[in-house]
Amino acid sequence: MKRKLWPHLMEKALLVTIELKTEAGTWGIDDAARELEELSVASLVEPQDNIICICDKPTPNFLIGSGKAKELAILAQELDVAVVIFSHDLSGTQQRNLEEIIGKKTIDRTQLILDIFARRARSQEGKMQVELAQLQYIMPRLVGKGIILSRLGGGVGTRGPGEQKLEVDRRIIRKRIDRLKKDLKSVSEHRKIMRKKRKDNCIPLVALVGYTSAGKSTLLNSLTASDQIVSSSLFTTLDPLAKNLKLPNGENIIISDTVGFLHDLPHNLVEAFKATLEEVAQADLLIHVLDGSHALIYEHNKAVLQVLKQLELEDKPIITAINKIDLLEDKSCLDNFAKDFNSPISISAKLGENLDKLLEKIQDFFSERMVFLDILIPHARMDLVDIFHRQGKVEEISYLQNGIKVKVNLPRVLYQKLLKDRDLRNIC
Repeated sequence: MKRKLWPHLMEKALLVTIELKTEAGTWGIDDAARELEELSVASLVEPQDNIICICDKPTPNFLIGSGKAKELAILAQELDVAVVIFSHDLSGTQQRNLEEIIGKKTIDRTQLILDIFARRARSQEGKMQVELAQLQYIMPRLVGKGIILSRLGGGVGTRGPGEQKLEVDRRIIRKRIDRLKKDLKSVSEHRKIMRKKRKDNCIPLVALVGYTSAGKSTLLNSLTASDQIVSSSLFTTLDPLAKNLKLPNGENIIISDTVGFLHDLPHNLVEAFKATLEEVAQADLLIHVLDGSHALIYEHNKAVLQVLKQLELEDKPIITAINKIDLLEDKSCLDNFAKDFNSPISISAKLGENLDKLLEKIQDFFSERMVFLDILIPHARMDLVDIFHRQGKVEEISYLQNGIKVKVNLPRVLYQKLLKDRDLRNIC
């Protein structure tokens, strides 16, 4: 790997990308190496080199061969790195043995992702989820000398809400995990109350999903004129963010940004972040945002669908949005995307290109939920006029002597709810 100089990075690292012949996948070794570098930089680590290791099968003691481990030890000393990062998960035994030979701190891909999550978490919920995932990672590795725990609190793979100096033993860790699960369950119950309130107001929920750095936050900003932080770095958004959006026909919806997905996303991370991902589970519609300029768009698509399958959400209605078309030098690939994906909308969230078409498609999905009313309501029911303006689209309103003449498009669910109102039922 050609060395790059990265600004404002903390630790120097040697990256080790491993390809096991026993693990067939759609990702090539070069693609895996590139993503490991991106993950490292997102964690403010400066990669000094990226070594490719192709192994027939993993070894129980080192994952890679002992001879290769000794080679890494020499290279790590020459490069004067602080940490060696492996692209595959390491068992507690493998991690301890590698550290003894290499003489440097070693972390694996899951620890690296957890480190990024720890940096990105802002809400109390997000911090709890990160700590839970950290402790669930540590728990099965409480063996022997406990090397992993002896260095908590120093550098990449060790920071975050779970880094406090715990008097670590299995009982204390289990107690803390149980407490975090209980607290996150309370968060989930609070979300249920909020969702019930939303449903009572007949407001549908649309969730943005996609591979990390596909442009979901940029799309949310463009659609709702919000100022969510955006970055080309991986996992910029960790805590969910929901905004109100009014469709062209006047229907109000809530659109929610969610944590980005990743290929081979560790199972315990999916489990730990289920409270956040409930927004996806409860959504009426998913917008799957894909980076159309990325060479691995098809692999990213499979990775996202795989996570949705893990969450048992593969049958959710989905609109596919091919984003970043402004970065395409050759637009002919859009024809291939149109064939390979189910009626995709090609957009540029950054420039606002074709966002009107995306809104139309969202509107079409919910169109059967709307009903047109041409009614005369009593002057005493100005509260209904307020509801019409807030939750529908008023086409025309006239204040007459005998009442208020209103032509309005309303969500059908709201209309059915209003029919329980005697005044409205009598005039509809």
